[in-house]
Amino acid sequence: MPQTIQKPRSENWKDWAVAAQNGDTKAYNKLLKDIAPFTRNYLLPRLADPDWAEDITQEVLISVHKSLKTYSGKKPFRPWLMAIINFRKTDFLRKHYAARQDKQTTLDDSEFKTAHVTDPQHSGEYKDVEQALESLPPKHRKIFELMKIQGYTAGEVAEKMKMNVSAVKVSSHRAMQKLKHKLQR
Repeated sequence: MPQTIQKPRSENWKDWAVAAQNGDTKAYNKLLKDIAPFTRNYLLPRLADPDWAEDITQEVLISVHKSLKTYSGKKPFRPWLMAIINFRKTDFLRKHYAARQDKQTTLDDSEFKTAHVTDPQHSGEYKDVEQALESLPPKHRKIFELMKIQGYTAGEVAEKMKMNVSAVKVSSHRAMQKLKHKLQR
C-alpha cells in the first residue's frame, strides 16, 4: 500500500489563505477553524491566566480576518500568523497591566523585587539555561529551539532543515537529554 505524505499544517494554512483570498469561503472557514486551537495552545503556556489565551485567540482571528488580504501567498503562512499572535499578545498584556495602576511599583523597591520578581538564591537560573543552550551543537540547538520554544512540529522542522522526521525527533531528544544533564549539575 503506497504511503501518502501529509502536508505540514502550515502548508495547508498557506493553501487555504490563498484560496480564501480568491473568495473560497470553505477554505476561509477551514483556515480559521485550524488556526484557532493552534493559537490557543501556543498562548496557554505563555500567559498567567488561561482565560487570556481565549481572549487573545479571538483578537488574533479578528486580525487574520481583517488583514488576510495583506498576506502574500509567495511566503510561508506560519511566520505571518506568529507575528499577529505575538503582536496581539503584547497588545493585550500592555493594556492589561497599564490598567493596574494600583499594582505598580518602582524598580527601586527592593522588598517588592525580592518578594515578587526574583529570588536572590535563583537569580542565575536564566543564565544557566542560556549557557546550557549555547553548549548544544548548533544543529541540535536549532532543532530544540524550533520544536520546544517556537512550537513547530517534528514534520515542519524536518522539512525546514531538510532532514527526515525520525532524525529530527532523535536530535530533539538528545538535545533535551544534554540540557537535563547540564542543568542538574
